[in-house]
Amino acid sequence: MKRYLSFLLLLLAFGAQAQFQQGAPGSGTAPAGASVAQGTGRISGIIVDSTAGKAVEFASVAIYNKATGKPVDGTSADDKGKFALSKVPAGSYKMLISFLGFQTKTIDNLEVADGKSLDLGTVKLVSTAKTLEEVTVTGQKALIEEKVDRLVYNADKDIAAKGGDASDILRKVPMLTVDLDGNVSLRGSSNIRVLINNKPSTIVASSVADALKQIPADQIQTVEVITSPSAKYDAEGSGGIINIITKKNSLQGLNLNVDTGAGNRGAMLGLNGNYRKGKMGISLGGFGRANYNTPTKSSLEQTSLVNGNTIKTSQTGTGNSNGMFGRYNLGFDYDISKNQSLTAGVRYGLRNMNQTQDYLTQIYTNAVAGSASNRNVDTKNHSNTIDANVDYLRTFKPQQEWSISTLYSRNDLTNNFDANILESGSLAGRQRNLNGNVNQEFTLQTDYQTPIKKNQMIEFGAKGILRKVNSDYQYLVAGPTGGYSPQENNPSGTLDYNQNIAAAYTAYTYTTANKYTLKAGLRYEYTTISATANHTEINIPNYGNLVPSINLSKQLKGATLKLAYNRRIQRPGIQQLNPNFNTANPQNISMGNPYLNPELTDNVELGLSKNIGKTFFNVAFFGRFTDNLITQVRTPIDTLAGSILTTYQNIGSEHAFGTNIFANIALTPKISWNLFSNILHTTLQGKTTGVDGTSIDAKNSGVNVDFGSMLSAQLKNGWGIQGFGMMRGPQVQLQGRMGGFGFYSVGVRKDLANKKGSIGIAAENFLTSNIRIHTELTSPQFTQVSNMYMYNRGIRLTFTYKIGKMSMEPSRKKTKSVNNDDVKEGGDQNQQQQGGQQSGGGRSR
Repeated sequence: MKRYLSFLLLLLAFGAQAQFQQGAPGSGTAPAGASVAQGTGRISGIIVDSTAGKAVEFASVAIYNKATGKPVDGTSADDKGKFALSKVPAGSYKMLISFLGFQTKTIDNLEVADGKSLDLGTVKLVSTAKTLEEVTVTGQKALIEEKVDRLVYNADKDIAAKGGDASDILRKVPMLTVDLDGNVSLRGSSNIRVLINNKPSTIVASSVADALKQIPADQIQTVEVITSPSAKYDAEGSGGIINIITKKNSLQGLNLNVDTGAGNRGAMLGLNGNYRKGKMGISLGGFGRANYNTPTKSSLEQTSLVNGNTIKTSQTGTGNSNGMFGRYNLGFDYDISKNQSLTAGVRYGLRNMNQTQDYLTQIYTNAVAGSASNRNVDTKNHSNTIDANVDYLRTFKPQQEWSISTLYSRNDLTNNFDANILESGSLAGRQRNLNGNVNQEFTLQTDYQTPIKKNQMIEFGAKGILRKVNSDYQYLVAGPTGGYSPQENNPSGTLDYNQNIAAAYTAYTYTTANKYTLKAGLRYEYTTISATANHTEINIPNYGNLVPSINLSKQLKGATLKLAYNRRIQRPGIQQLNPNFNTANPQNISMGNPYLNPELTDNVELGLSKNIGKTFFNVAFFGRFTDNLITQVRTPIDTLAGSILTTYQNIGSEHAFGTNIFANIALTPKISWNLFSNILHTTLQGKTTGVDGTSIDAKNSGVNVDFGSMLSAQLKNGWGIQGFGMMRGPQVQLQGRMGGFGFYSVGVRKDLANKKGSIGIAAENFLTSNIRIHTELTSPQFTQVSNMYMYNRGIRLTFTYKIGKMSMEPSRKKTKSVNNDDVKEGGDQNQQQQGGQQSGGGRSR
């Protein structure tokens, strides 16, 4: 650890030295080879973004002699976009204005006379991002932005968002698929990392689906889908990274937003306040959501071969669930100077999920029926999370900056159940599982970037993560009356898991005159692990990984062509590691595996984005090759008749090839139509462990398909309407296929006078009472057919109102923050639990 801290301190010292050597930030700097200006003329102006109308901070300005073409003088704009060149000799000049992310602006035929001032007024720079706004010629915000390493989906125009959560937005983002439980996959892979405002959270590491339920949909500004992360990001996620950016306030004054909604399945209330005066800003907000009236129904038919006996299980289940979700935040930011900023924040998340399930089970041994059993289960799945960060950013000159970021995150989870076993209608016994988990992280990160000449950028940085996971579980039994006591063949236990990561990276960006952009990087991560299970040491070796990434893009006429390669690492998460033996449903038991190793994935991608008339078109072809794949494996249990154990193993490899197609058609300036489709062929193969401990070859392959459409219209007098629908086909698993499903929604919204608020109505899946998910699993030792019925037909009314008076201020430099994105999401997106729980604090199904 001393070596890691020494490296970080060395980098901090470098940043301080760079600051000392640079001198006063924002001072004018002549271009290389420029002659020293000795005249008395003056040129001035203000540089702004042509779309947003906001100042472009620290843009570079240079003038060239018209006759010789040689540079004469140069400077950079200040934080308000203003620039001035003094002591300019009389003559004719050409001016070039440039900044990363904008097209270079050329102003020709500038005539300067001695002692005279030439005021150019407002100079507008055009963004280089290819957006739909360029072809629709409308004032509405662009839906899609295509960048060298990511696709940006602007979500703040979603009419149906009020009263929903982040999963409702992510369903509409190209390349993403979200199931009815909120599990997210990118190009068919659930091995992704989700960031919130570029920051991780321990609740996301525990369950992405649960984290998404805590984020109100109408507070999301954009969703970034990073399919080929650069070396700057942690080397996590074979599928990629999803970064959810929430709405921020850059206004002066005080305001308060009130959002509320209620429906037959849930209700919500949100309050968000912002205060900004001069250099200081404070934000305080809270969001609460209740889910209720959500019945569930399931059926299970499975046959297993154990010790020469054929055991058949038939089970039906009915139940109900309710939940409370909350997210509260306090934020502070302060501009120390025009080139230095400090940001701090504290966020608290709350999730309380309660579920009741009644199971009726009949077991047949060699076609002979045993006695039927009835089991009533109450499940409590609760968690609370706190994240605290302090971030500092120092800008030296345009695009040259140094940042240091810290983050502390803690998640306390409780995953318990109580079960009553009934025989002939009478209480025969009781069972209880108590499982508490604590997941803590501390992160220190520093980053530095600087331009090299006009068209190159270099970045490097270092990061340290100290991660500690603890799990304490007990399995208790009791008779119809009396106290609980431990069960000998299923004892209590503990897991203590410490993981430390030291990382360093460098990245290089180069843009050529003929519109090629190359972004290449190299990252090295070294991981040390110490773990004990039931106070017995687990031997997990330390490991180091070298992770390269290359992104190449070419700007064509109205099109962008991209080619990318990267390598990723996927570490197991707490839900895969936790050895708690979860028997909420004894026919479908779950358990983690603390001996898991990380998986490694190589990704290649070829993509094309093009404007064809009024249509924005994006298509990508990709391949994904994973070794040491972490996946769920199901095995019969020889000591418990008719039971299947679901756990995690490093089974072997996965090869996946696919394509994503997305199109946005601007039917009119006010009406747009989106179409998307994802097609993926995947092959999984490896070895699993049978009921008798023998090794079994396993292989499965097939095609996964999903497609959908969204129609949005902005009508007169503040009215808007939106419709969305998607279908997801069966998903390939190692031991079978999980059934598909459909989802659709309609929303209508009316803006109030002066857009101070809005009222709306939204409905989902209103034509059917439930959705059935049919799953078939097979192996040489068992077959399982299950159906899960989701009752999610819903309708809700929403209302939002803004209180307070605000005035615009120029955009501020964003402070960098910590991004931890190196842990595999706990739940398998393809998992089908029959009313039980995922191990280690996962949510109920």
